[in-house]
Formats: sequence, structure tokens, C-alpha cells
Amino acid sequence: MNTLLSGIRVLDFGRYIAGPFCATLLADLGAEVIRIEKPAGGEDRYTVPVTSEGEGAYYMQIGRNKQSMTLNPMSEEGQEIVKRLVKTADVVVVNVPPKALKKMGLDYESLCAINPSIILTLNTAFGSTGPYAERGGFDTIAQAMSGNMHLSGTLGNPAKSFTPYCDFGTASLSAFGTLAAIMHRIQTGEGQVVEGSLLSTALTFNNAALIEEALLQKNRQGTGTRGQYNAPTDTFETQDGWLSIQVVGQGLFKRWCNLLELNQWLEDPKFSSDQLRGDNGQLASQKMREWCSQRTSQTAMAELSKAGIPAGELLTPAQTLKNEQVIKGYLLHPLDYPNSPQAAPIANHPIKYSKTETAKFTRAPTLGEHTEIILKQLGYQQNQIQEFQQRKVI
Repeated sequence: MNTLLSGIRVLDFGRYIAGPFCATLLADLGAEVIRIEKPAGGEDRYTVPVTSEGEGAYYMQIGRNKQSMTLNPMSEEGQEIVKRLVKTADVVVVNVPPKALKKMGLDYESLCAINPSIILTLNTAFGSTGPYAERGGFDTIAQAMSGNMHLSGTLGNPAKSFTPYCDFGTASLSAFGTLAAIMHRIQTGEGQVVEGSLLSTALTFNNAALIEEALLQKNRQGTGTRGQYNAPTDTFETQDGWLSIQVVGQGLFKRWCNLLELNQWLEDPKFSSDQLRGDNGQLASQKMREWCSQRTSQTAMAELSKAGIPAGELLTPAQTLKNEQVIKGYLLHPLDYPNSPQAAPIANHPIKYSKTETAKFTRAPTLGEHTEIILKQLGYQQNQIQEFQQRKVI
């Protein structure tokens, strides 16, 4: 199968999510991705453990479509192996602060000395410039610093997103940037550095709130699940569950008023725009809450759907796995994994293409599953590989 990135080799030195999932998206498009982790395994391999060997759910997701190689890049022999790998590569993906990058020999200057057309995709917590450049950080820290946690919670009770959206968002933007760099190289022959950061992603996603604060000094406080820019936008309890409902725009608001028999609100100045409706969101949410409390989730969803109002069931993870749209839309792909109690439901490549082929899903590799094969491709002999193992280079 001739996929879009066939012939592109990516070295994945990433950790946790931002770097590795960037490489995963490239693998989905056909790139040959080699995940490189220390001989004992990277810590991210064991996050959210689900197998009898302790390997984790995140790894099952972000390790798909890759080869696995173990390596200590700080050893003398490891440095030589890295050089041989870089000579064969098109892209290097890594997410560590700049000083650590230099120590590993993965800074752009060192890579270019080996392979002048290399693309370095770098993900950090805060970027490579500024007073926080050498600080480490995780998704939740970026959420906190962007203003999101303040606005997502309630007064005095900040709240984070359970899902690490800064990590996955940075990975996605970095994959986008890497594709742009590959196009640039096709046109000019030049490699370059592609740099993303958790904080820049968080600021991008929360930019509208920051713009409003800078221009109008609203000093907004969090309102939990109730939206502040339109209404009714909130979660509402039914007789047997919860629904999430979002009404945005005059057309949807008119349909909502018709459904709840509140046509007088269409002439009320308090509800004449999305922002005014958001400012008076407590009133709109109260009416919606009363309406939902008189219905089951199924009945409410049927009426909302008929009226053309966007709504969805608030599902537990167990319910999500059984949801008819998730199942019939083939949004999850079952993959077996060694020592797993059953096939893991891996989220499919998130974009569908009418022309472009995506790679056939393959399970995440076991630790070092392809080390020997890759080393032999690089010209190492069996006795050298055995010596590397004894010296814990691999």
C-alpha cells in the first residue's frame, strides 16, 4: 500500500504523549516510526497499567504502527548507534528541555552534522525561549497557566480536564507542523526545527478568553459545565441520567424557545444575542433543567433531536464503549496485545480521507521487539548486538 508518508523514517525519542502521539499520527499516514526507549522501558510505557506485565493504556494507543528499539543514547556505543540511525532518518521527534537535548546529542546542530536535511520536531512544556525554557512540565500545568482551570471550575474550586488535551493537542499540532516541514523539504531540500509546547497549545485553545480579558477586563469566574458565551449550554439531569445540551445562534435559540414554549423570550432584550443569553445563562439553564427533569434521557433526546437541538448523553466510559454511534461509526479499532485480558479498543486515526490511504493498524510493539532487526539493518553483526546487550547499551 502506497501511503502518503511511505519512505519517511521517523525516530521517536518522545516521552509520555506529546512527542509519541505526534509520531503515531505520522505512522498512521505510512511513515516508518521507530520508538526508541531506554533498556528498562520508558516510564510512559507503564502509565495506566492494564496488562499482567504492567504495560499501559496510553502506550497501547500511542505505540500503534511503530517498531520498538531499546537504547541507552548516553553511552558511547549508544551515541554511535544514534548517529547511524540519524543518517537513515528524515524526522527526529523528541520532547525534552534544550539542555537535555544537547546531552543526548539530539540538538539540531548535532543532527545536521550527521544529516543536513533532517527535521527535528521538538516538544517541550514551555518552549525553548523565555525564563521557563529549562523547566519540565506536564499537561495539567499548562491547563493551569492558560486560565483554563480557573474558568472550568467554580469560584474557589478550579477544575482540570480529565483528558490531557494539552498533550494530545500539542502532538496534533506538531504532526501538522512536521508535515509542513516535509513539504518545505520537498520544495527546497532543507530540513528545519519544528517546535511545539504544551503552554502554546493551551494558550491557543483558550485564546478567546484571553482576548476578551485583555480588551474588556471581564474577570470571569468559572461556572462549571454552564457556558458563559451562549445559553442554554450546560449539563442537565433527566429522570434516569444526564444530558449535555448546547444552544448557539439565533436559529437554534428560536427552536429551543419553540420546544419549551418560551416564545416570549424571543422578544426579551435579555436574550437578544448569544452573549446576552450567556450572561443570563442561569435563567435559561433553570428552564432546561425543569424540562429535562420531567423526561427520561431517551425521551428528551428524541424530542431534542426532532427539534434540531444539539444534545448528547453524558456517558460513563463503560457506556461510551457500547454507544451505537461509536460502534457503528467504527471509531474504535480492537487490537490484541500480549498479556492483555482482551483486545484493546484503540481510537482510529481521527481524520478520514477520500483519497489518502492510512496504514493498517498494528499493535504497539513489546519492549525492544525490533531492536535486533534494526541494528542489523544498520550494519551491526550478531556478536556486536550480543555485546551491546551484555553492556546494557540496548
